[in-house]
Amino acid sequence: MTRPEPALSVVVPMFDEVSVLPLLARRLRAVLDGLGEAYEVVAVDDGSTDGTGAGLAALRAGWPQLRVLRLRRNSGHQAALVAGVLRARGRYVVSIDADLQDPPETIVEMLRLARADDLDIVYGVRADRRTDSAFKRWTAAGYYRLMRRLVGKQVPAQAGDFRLLSRAAVEALRELPERSPVLRLVVPWLGFPSGEVSYQRDERAAGRTKYPLSRMAGLAAESVTSFSAAPLRFATWLGLAGVAVCGVLVVVAVLAWLAGSTVSGWPSLYVAVLFLGAVQLLCLGLLGEYVARIYTAVQGRPAYFVAADSADSADSPDGPDGPDSPAAGVDAAAGPAGAGELADSLR
Repeated sequence: MTRPEPALSVVVPMFDEVSVLPLLARRLRAVLDGLGEAYEVVAVDDGSTDGTGAGLAALRAGWPQLRVLRLRRNSGHQAALVAGVLRARGRYVVSIDADLQDPPETIVEMLRLARADDLDIVYGVRADRRTDSAFKRWTAAGYYRLMRRLVGKQVPAQAGDFRLLSRAAVEALRELPERSPVLRLVVPWLGFPSGEVSYQRDERAAGRTKYPLSRMAGLAAESVTSFSAAPLRFATWLGLAGVAVCGVLVVVAVLAWLAGSTVSGWPSLYVAVLFLGAVQLLCLGLLGEYVARIYTAVQGRPAYFVAADSADSADSPDGPDGPDSPAAGVDAAAGPAGAGELADSLR
């Protein structure tokens, strides 16, 4: 029997977040139960190795609205987010990280604004970045400035992956051919009516960040190459600049030869060879990024594989704890947090 469509789905991608699960469950359930509407929480376990899966199974025992979507391997934050959003069944879908830096209490305001103004998208926008280091503030400002130049001013500044989508927006995402879209760029590109809710971001509640500098740099590169051909045009202009500089050097060399003041000339030759080599390598690297994306698209490999969805087993005749359930046969006390502690977090 198919369950009725909930009014709200909350998608929470997580990787090795067992230490924050009790706090997350306590705060998120208090907010959602207070809505007085049918809801589901889609927890996407992105191949965790620290007992997050067992912790989620323990939480499900006392939280029937919790739905666990387990990926076969770690596919990355964006892939886990897309998997949860596309499988969510609610009329509105909210995505939020598990670290509680984005306050769950803001979901109520986002839902209220979407209904009052008939909006399909509501972005959670940070009021300030006082909790970030100076370096992170500078790099984040540069990232959003670049994205707004490439995609357009519809990309909200200081808005990450904390957002609300209507069912119409989710279905539009489902129709896109991209296998691993960067949602913070694709969602504004859809052009649906949108609004913003500002909030104060908190410190991470527990655990450590899953987005170090290397991953942030990777996200920036993925954002640029997946949504714009500007780097290719940059390579073209850089090549033209290299040709112009070499032309000037040729004129200088000919004038020096006519004046009879030529010497061995190795410095100018050395500079010219280095400059041309650098330009060629840079252009080849930029072309390689796009060729790699074409190669990946031609392969047609999915960005993620779903190992189990507790909603499927809940709809089966065996019920939510039947033999096909991902919770069946799992030691709920496994991992750093046992079942008793996690169950207590719901009371």
